[in-house]
Amino acid sequence: MAKRKLTQNQARRIASNHARTRHRYQRKDIEWQDEMLGASQEGIVVTRYSVHADVENAQGEICRCNLRRTLSSLVVGDRVIWRKGNEQLQGVSGVIEAVQPRKNEITRPDYYDGLKPIAANIDRIIIVSAVLPSLSLNIIDRYLVVCENAGIEPIIVVNKADLLTSTQEKEVEEQLSIYRDIGYQTLIISAQNGKNMEKLTALFSEGTSILVGQSGVGKSSLINHIFPAVNAQVGALSETSGLGQHTTTSSRLYHLPQGGSLIDSPGIREFGLWHLDKDQITKGYREFQYVLGTCKFRDCQHLHDPGCALREAVEKGRISPIRYENYHRLIESLSEAKSQRHFSVD
Repeated sequence: MAKRKLTQNQARRIASNHARTRHRYQRKDIEWQDEMLGASQEGIVVTRYSVHADVENAQGEICRCNLRRTLSSLVVGDRVIWRKGNEQLQGVSGVIEAVQPRKNEITRPDYYDGLKPIAANIDRIIIVSAVLPSLSLNIIDRYLVVCENAGIEPIIVVNKADLLTSTQEKEVEEQLSIYRDIGYQTLIISAQNGKNMEKLTALFSEGTSILVGQSGVGKSSLINHIFPAVNAQVGALSETSGLGQHTTTSSRLYHLPQGGSLIDSPGIREFGLWHLDKDQITKGYREFQYVLGTCKFRDCQHLHDPGCALREAVEKGRISPIRYENYHRLIESLSEAKSQRHFSVD
């Protein structure tokens, strides 16, 4: 009987499982005995690695810690209960024993590991876009859907304004007016020449903010401008594809001189939404909410159905046709992604 040939996805999953098994074997967790640890104290996770996390205590001291096996999830921004060791063991200074309840979290889907949390306890999300190769409103809308479902305030920032002529900048402002008209705050900036950087920095002065955006939009450059001491690595755009190279491999929380905290998260080129259902996608469009439920038919698909209140609002200029088109594009891509995922698993 011929051996069944594995698909590319199956082979990749098998390789990934083998790698995890080798990693668990090689890790050889340090077993902290109770007498080796000090009193319990509160802290915040400022960096999360594969098997460790850096925790900051109330005095601003940062210690690298092991994680108790009972912890199911730990991300940057988590408030934790941890204990410092009486001495360092193999570079590790303590152990995290518990995680406080989160007020919110940002997650992104992973085809192999399901939903993966990125950060927790966020006050605002800074959606960073760039003008090259072009400003993508579809990508912005994807992030806004996540923000609306998580209940976190978004701010839309367009970086690299130094690459725009005055005419092009007016065109970008006109595109952003779509979002200002429905209550979102927008800002065109340049980390290169400092345009509007003071306004951006002022937004970070209270609470915890997180930068999200595709690779190459200049998140690390913004970090360097706002907080030069960080000296975050800056990557160059690929000359052939125009896509950015990943320059941040681990999420990291920084305390800013003017107050507030900022989380820099790894760049992602496509923000998948296949973990959301149609109702959650629809919830992500805040301007739709005042007409939903007023369509002629309860199961209206908001496309070609007769008596669709949403389409009527678009025709009367109360809803942006661009946002309406992006909405249906997201719904369509959601169905396609789930079909492909189901096919690959089977």
